[in-house]
Amino acid sequence: MSVPLFDAATPRAPLREGLRSAIDRVLESERFVLGPEVASFERELAAYCGASQAVGVANGTDAITITLRAMGAGPGDEVIVPSFTFYASVEAIVHTGATPVFCDIDADTYCITPETVRAALTPRTKAVIAVHLFGNVAPVGEIQALGVPVLEDAAQAMGSRSAAGRPGSLGVAATFSFYPSKNLACFGDGGAIVTNDDAIAEEARILRFHGSRDKIDYEQVGYNSRLDELQAAILRVQLPHLDQWSDGRMQAARNYEEAGLAELASLPKPVAGASPAWHLYVVSHPDVKRLEGALAAAQVGYKPYYRTPVHRQAPMLEWGAGVDLPATEHAARTHLAIPMSPGLTRAQADEVVAAARAAS
Repeated sequence: MSVPLFDAATPRAPLREGLRSAIDRVLESERFVLGPEVASFERELAAYCGASQAVGVANGTDAITITLRAMGAGPGDEVIVPSFTFYASVEAIVHTGATPVFCDIDADTYCITPETVRAALTPRTKAVIAVHLFGNVAPVGEIQALGVPVLEDAAQAMGSRSAAGRPGSLGVAATFSFYPSKNLACFGDGGAIVTNDDAIAEEARILRFHGSRDKIDYEQVGYNSRLDELQAAILRVQLPHLDQWSDGRMQAARNYEEAGLAELASLPKPVAGASPAWHLYVVSHPDVKRLEGALAAAQVGYKPYYRTPVHRQAPMLEWGAGVDLPATEHAARTHLAIPMSPGLTRAQADEVVAAARAAS
C-alpha cells in the first residue's frame, strides 16, 4: 500500500458538518476581522496552553516578529536562534533590526540546549528563540535559567507536552502557526502569540493593528497582521480534538518503534520530560539518498526539510558565514521525514519499515 507523508483529511472528516456550520455562522454575522470568533479562540487557546493571554495574528512568521518587538528587540540587539529550523525563525529576527546569532542543536533531539545557547551568549543577547522542532519540546526552563528571556517557536509543537507544561506556558512568550499542514490547522495562513505577560500581549495587539489601539491614533509603525474570523472559527471547531490527535501521533511513533524501525535508522529522541505530538517524524540515516530511493520505490511519502541550514542560506551569510555548527551540519545531511499522521496504523508503519529495510 502507498503511505502518504501527511493525512489531514481522515482525522478531520468527522468534523466537516461542524466546520461548515462555523463558516456559515461567520458569513451570517458579517463580522470578518477581529470579531467574536477571534476573541473566543484567543481565550480558548490561552486556556489550552496554560497561559493568560493569546493574540491572533496573520501567520506564524509575523507572530515571531511581533513578539520579539514586544519584548523590546531591535537594532543593536542579538537574538540566539538555531540554524536547523525553518527559515522564518531567523527571518523574523532580521525584520526587527536585531542580529541573529546561530547556535547548535543536540544531535538526538534536534533542539537547542543550555550548552549550545551558552556558547552563543554575549552582553548584547536580548532573547533566545527555542524552536520546538518537529514537535519535540526544547528545555526552555534550563535555558531561561541562563538569565536570558526565551521565546518559544512552537509552530510545530501544538499538542505536545512536557513535565513543565505545554508549549506556550514555558517561556516569556510563544508563537504558533496554523498553516494547513500543522497539528492544529486552519484553511490558509494563521498564527498566534501566547504569553503570561500582559505587557507583551498588549504591545502585540497594538503592533498587529498598524501600531494603533483604535485605528485613529497611531503609537508606532506596526503591521497589518490579524487572524481573521473565518480561520478562528475553523480553529475553534478543531481545538477540542487536538489532544486526541496528539495521542494518535504519539501512538504512530510507537508503531514505528514496535515495527523495528530503530534497527534501520536513528529515531528522534524526546527531550527529557517531553511527550512530543510529532508534527514531523524525522529519522536519521547514514545513506539518506538510498533511503529516499527505497521509500519512493514503495510509494511511501518522505521529505528532507532542511538540507541547507539557515546560516548557509544566501540571504543569511552576512551573519552565518564562518559559523561552526557540527550537529546542525550532520542533521542537515542525514535527516528525513517519513509519514506521520494521527491515524497512522501499525500496518502502515510496517509498510514504511519494510520499504526502509530495502535501504539497509
